Amino acid sequence: MATYKQIQADVKSRYGRSVKTCWIAHVKELNGLRPRLAPNRASAKIRKVPCPVTIRPIIEDSMRGFGMI
Repeated sequence: MATYKQIQADVKSRYGRSVKTCWIAHVKELNGLRPRLAPNRASAKIRKVPCPVTIRPIIEDSMRGFGMI
């Protein structure tokens, strides 16, 4: 499984967009993968910064490239 840094680098090189790690975690959760809970996360149930709808396909494409989904 690819790391968040690898996904960020892949998206940056292919699409020229910077993505937040919280967006990657949200997309993982939406696709049935269980991201680890960050120690500094305020609430386990509420996402403070969910992934924008326009960025989700880009992250999913990168995750498919790594064979994660």
